[in-house]
Amino acid sequence: MTPRLPLAGAVVIGSEYRQLGLIRSLGRHGVPVWVLAGDHWLGRVTRYARRTFAWPRGAEADRLAFLIELSRKHHLERWALIPGEDQEAALIARHHAALSEHYVLTTPPWSVVQWAHDKRLTYRIADELGIDHPWTHRPEGRGDLETIDHRFPLIVKPAFKEDVNALTAAKAWRVDDRQELIRRYDEACELIDPALVMVQELVGGGGESQVSYAALCGSGRASGRPVASLVVRRLRQWPVDFGRSSTFVETIDLPEVEELAERLLAAIGFEGLVEIEFKRDARSGSYKLLDVNPRIWGWHSVGRAAGVDFPFLMWELLNGRSSRRVRGTPGVRWVHTVTDLPMALLEMRRRRLSPLAYLRSLRPPVEAAVFALDDPLPALVEVPMVLSLLWHRRREFASLLPSPMPRGGENVQHVVS
Repeated sequence: MTPRLPLAGAVVIGSEYRQLGLIRSLGRHGVPVWVLAGDHWLGRVTRYARRTFAWPRGAEADRLAFLIELSRKHHLERWALIPGEDQEAALIARHHAALSEHYVLTTPPWSVVQWAHDKRLTYRIADELGIDHPWTHRPEGRGDLETIDHRFPLIVKPAFKEDVNALTAAKAWRVDDRQELIRRYDEACELIDPALVMVQELVGGGGESQVSYAALCGSGRASGRPVASLVVRRLRQWPVDFGRSSTFVETIDLPEVEELAERLLAAIGFEGLVEIEFKRDARSGSYKLLDVNPRIWGWHSVGRAAGVDFPFLMWELLNGRSSRRVRGTPGVRWVHTVTDLPMALLEMRRRRLSPLAYLRSLRPPVEAAVFALDDPLPALVEVPMVLSLLWHRRREFASLLPSPMPRGGENVQHVVS
């Protein structure tokens, strides 16, 4: 994040709701934003996108060549390059030296990002720092699972996501006995490198136990030091049990999680935007580290209402304008209505949420993920877009829907930002 002053604009990779919030934040402050759009239309139709280009599918080398050619053609050397997904953050980090000749990068180099990208490394450094995390086992083969000594239920998950398949799309598979564990392990090994397959304990509990710490860290001598931060409790998610995305969060004050997260950030010398996920284990009372996301996350726009507008603060930092340390105000809520309402109805079906409690959760101050009075078109586009997505992926989503009553009343811990 070494600034080259003054910056001329920002190139945002991705066009989903998480990138929409970023585009709006910068656009509202007059920053020219170009969008490299995928399949989603939200980032394409926002009034704050000056230009849009199709983000190419295919190999990493092809995407790298596209970014370099785009900069050469349009002279983007003074434009910030901002990834919206893990794969893009990893691409930029791995090719940091080459891309830094063509953009101002908001992603740290691979020597830093690898500790967040690969959960095997994440948990290794957590152990060194004394930060608790779920019990995790890396099988050396299916025979290794015959003697695994840990209580069920467990989950099977990848160390990181490179390609989209049944496992990476689901984030993790729950297993309730040894026979199911071996079967799922075999399936996972057919989809990804067996060395990337992890077996992990399932931390019980619902949204009241799930928290995330988000921050903007400085660079250079200030790397690993948060300039701005907040903590949220993630109360609802899609799907209810295996959360692929948060649908409702609320900012809270939780110094214990701040201390854990900031210890980790200092150790790896992180720079830029980051979200760190934890879950409180009711058995031990400790907050267990789940994931580190080295890029923008889904609910970041709650920061605007909580006094921590992360994208614009990053822009100010890139331009050499930094302010005193700021923390988000507790009690501010964020909702992604198009996914939150179905999840709330499912929770009501399970008798874990009353209609009145749902309505109370939406009381002000609340920040909408997509709807905005100054930029209404994305909200109009989102509903038919989501319905179309659900229809075309109906089999995939049907497999993720929960049963009326969960087994043992437990929710799986992983929620993707």
